[in-house]
Amino acid sequence: MGKIAIQLYSVREHTTKDFLGTLRKLGDMGYEAVQFAGFFDTPAEQLKEVMDESGLVAAGSHMPFKTLTGEELEKSLEYNKKIGNDLIICPILPEELRTDEAAYYKGAATLNEIGKKCAEAGFTFAYHNHNMEFFDLGNGKTGFDILFEETDPEYVQIELDCYWATHAGIDPLTIIKEHDKRIVSLHIKDMVEENGEKRSIEIGKGSLDIATLWQTGESTDVHWYVIEQEQFDGDPLDSAKENVVNLKQVINK
Repeated sequence: MGKIAIQLYSVREHTTKDFLGTLRKLGDMGYEAVQFAGFFDTPAEQLKEVMDESGLVAAGSHMPFKTLTGEELEKSLEYNKKIGNDLIICPILPEELRTDEAAYYKGAATLNEIGKKCAEAGFTFAYHNHNMEFFDLGNGKTGFDILFEETDPEYVQIELDCYWATHAGIDPLTIIKEHDKRIVSLHIKDMVEENGEKRSIEIGKGSLDIATLWQTGESTDVHWYVIEQEQFDGDPLDSAKENVVNLKQVINK
């Protein structure tokens, strides 16, 4: 059974002020794991100590692209190893690697190189999508098609953001079934449309079929179900609590 985590970007206004204190609060809420979006210059040993105290494990780290090449990659892997994280995620390609079809082919080659180095060091490497990867590049191909046709499944896994796929008009269930064992993680966030604009909202208040996403993920052995939310009507920590409670209710029905 996959585990529930939270992408810490969801509570960024709290982590930027009190990173370790926020982790403790998330552990108290019942989260099993956290997915990192920055470390705020925290020594790895100190972070690991707080994670252990809070009952949290790592569900991956979103690492800026510039930290995934050359000597920076070595430093990134060393830090993540110290905190017990073995899943490295590229959260987005730089704009110059997603402008057109040729750029995406170059991006795929770069991801393959990064993934091979991660694998050699004992890590899993994955790419996280937004909506733009699903845009038609002009000949029926999308960036998502190119990235996962041109990368080696041994080196590049998928963290599927179900919200952004849906935002682009793509059924995430179809992607999960098509790519099966290659999907290591699902970003779970609900969607509502207000005044013609789509935005994220607490789980259970939107239009995504969270229960079926969970069931389909379980059938393909997804490791992580990572709660994420980007827009809020109140305190993001209150939303984080509501999200984990609501997702557990969905799972236990």
